[in-house]
Amino acid sequence: MSRFTIVSLTLSLFLIPLSSISTLAAPNPSTEEIVECEILIVGGGLAGSAAATEAILAGRTVCLTEITDWVGGQISSQGTSALDEAKKQRSLLFFPRGYKQLRQNIQQYYGKLNPGECWVSESCFMPKDAHNLLWDMLQKAAKRGKGSLKWFPRTIVKELNISDDGKIIEEVIAIQHAPAANTPPLNTEPLSQIIEDIYSYENSSRLTKKIIRFSPVGEGVGSVGSVGSVGRGGEGENSQQPTANSQQPDWFVIEATETGEIVALADVPYRLGLDPLSYSNPSSPTSTGDPYCTQGFTYTFALERTEEPQPQQMPSFYPRYQPYYGYDPNPNKANFDFVFTYRRISSPTSGEKSGFRGIGFTTPTPGDISMQNWVWGNDYRPGTVEDNLIYSRSQLEQLGQLDRGGWMGGLRPEALRKGEELALGFYYWLVAGTTDSQLGEGIKTIAPNHRFLSGLDSPMGTVHGLSKYPYIREARRIIGRPSLTYPNGFSVDEIDISAKNYRDEYYRKNLSPRMYRNLWKALAGLEMPKVIAGEISVEDIKKRTRSTIYPDSVGIAHYAIDFHPCMTFSPPEKPGNKEREGVRRGQGSSYPAQIPLRAIIPQKIDNLLVAGKTMAASNIAAAAYRVHSFEWSSGAAAGTTAVFALEEGIFPYQLVDDLPRQEPKLRQLRRRLEKNGNPTSFPDTSIFNLDWDDWRVW
Repeated sequence: MSRFTIVSLTLSLFLIPLSSISTLAAPNPSTEEIVECEILIVGGGLAGSAAATEAILAGRTVCLTEITDWVGGQISSQGTSALDEAKKQRSLLFFPRGYKQLRQNIQQYYGKLNPGECWVSESCFMPKDAHNLLWDMLQKAAKRGKGSLKWFPRTIVKELNISDDGKIIEEVIAIQHAPAANTPPLNTEPLSQIIEDIYSYENSSRLTKKIIRFSPVGEGVGSVGSVGSVGRGGEGENSQQPTANSQQPDWFVIEATETGEIVALADVPYRLGLDPLSYSNPSSPTSTGDPYCTQGFTYTFALERTEEPQPQQMPSFYPRYQPYYGYDPNPNKANFDFVFTYRRISSPTSGEKSGFRGIGFTTPTPGDISMQNWVWGNDYRPGTVEDNLIYSRSQLEQLGQLDRGGWMGGLRPEALRKGEELALGFYYWLVAGTTDSQLGEGIKTIAPNHRFLSGLDSPMGTVHGLSKYPYIREARRIIGRPSLTYPNGFSVDEIDISAKNYRDEYYRKNLSPRMYRNLWKALAGLEMPKVIAGEISVEDIKKRTRSTIYPDSVGIAHYAIDFHPCMTFSPPEKPGNKEREGVRRGQGSSYPAQIPLRAIIPQKIDNLLVAGKTMAASNIAAAAYRVHSFEWSSGAAAGTTAVFALEEGIFPYQLVDDLPRQEPKLRQLRRRLEKNGNPTSFPDTSIFNLDWDDWRVW
């Protein structure tokens, strides 16, 4: 028998009727607790955890909120516990210090780095273990740095109190939820069932709420959930508290949510979905942009290989999603063991060496556990105004979510529900399905020797067996501040990282002559002076073989530009539906990239920084800036920047407002990051080094 609780897939996803939940927000609620922070981090994923780690190591008082009850995001609550890493970067272990420590802790805990013997990564492991390992890291960081970590699980931000001039977040109002008396434990219902209740001020028959007001140190009283001690000293230099005045920050808020909730609430300029075609994003499939076509989201789940066939019961909603499921358009992936071992997260007994179409793996044995995250399986990919997951700004306005007290998370509950159903149906397709939407009949065979793992003691830690939160690949992305060189606002774009051949006939034919010339001027690199002087024609320009190098780089990222495109029609599971045409054109090889400080500084709000997928990047560039080590690097950069700005009594934008002229304090910040083991550039990074082919991904 399985060591996990098994729950039938035929059980309703909705265990508590929606009619019992009050979804109307009560404005101006009574605050039940005031909590002081020097740095408030909203979102406990990898980026938020990295920011917290660096800040408490520097001796700061940090508040960390998270909608679920696990830290770690991708590796825990989202169930994507298979580290996406580039081969060259991994071979040199060229990662931020906290990310390297996490990898070491995984290896020490299991006795090996890859306890699942997966083949997509060098490290696949159990999501619930990832939470425990990362939480232990945070506790140790607080003790080592003599900082204070105030942890608020099951907590969402509801409102922001912003100064009259619109530049400072003065207070943040949050809601922490707990199960009401005589109701099931949390993680019983899937997110779609409970999200509206979570964001409501009022108690319901299911949840009780605590209203928390976060404020700067010295402006409130009381704190909860401390780890370590409040103090100074830490690992930061010059860690004295600046004298408070209107020109100096007294705290910082770091946006590290998965979808950019604070970006939306603060109403700073941002982009969502596809960007308009331009010389800097020449592979975009649309001339106008499309905020509704974002990358697909995924509810992961775990299944276990068994000795004997198991009874498999078809969910009532399975026929609706059956037309979507398939192995892949590439027949080289049409093999069950290939898919099972792809992200196998536990393999207590190694099987015999095997393989499929050139990919080697060990044969699954009874007791092996696989986590599923598959494009034509549990990827839900809405892409129209009728079904998109992350509401656009205009949709938020129409729904009243930007009104005072009206914020309800900014996500479409119906899209979440369908994503949950798609995932549960995909399990049934894997073990009992015989159709294939991509390869036709006669390919898919049944695999009944498996069971779906669910229960609070299961890998995902939920009664329903799905991840606590969906794996989000794309969020609201800020537009950085305008400058002389970026008049429309700073952004990392496709041509800043892509290794694509822009001499391809597609670009010659589909870009206007002016856009094509501007593209090649931007790619000229060291030849730019000759191009400007008219000494070299556009056709003679040699494309630079590296990514853009930024003087304000505060972190690193290295991954291919990888898309899980939205579908063309609504609903995504519609029979015969296809991926949005042209979205994958931007996909492909990329060079190792940097995280500019300008990409994590939003417009308008001076004491707000962003970390993770909300940085200023185009849709195409963001497809590479979304994996595990990037999230950690961006979080470490945001946390260190907030600490440095508090020490210096300045705002982050003041570190870059004179670029391209020299910025002495910017150099100090970058030196601190490097000294603390958080790289800001890759080895031998220089505009004169054009031999970057060894670093290319894909």
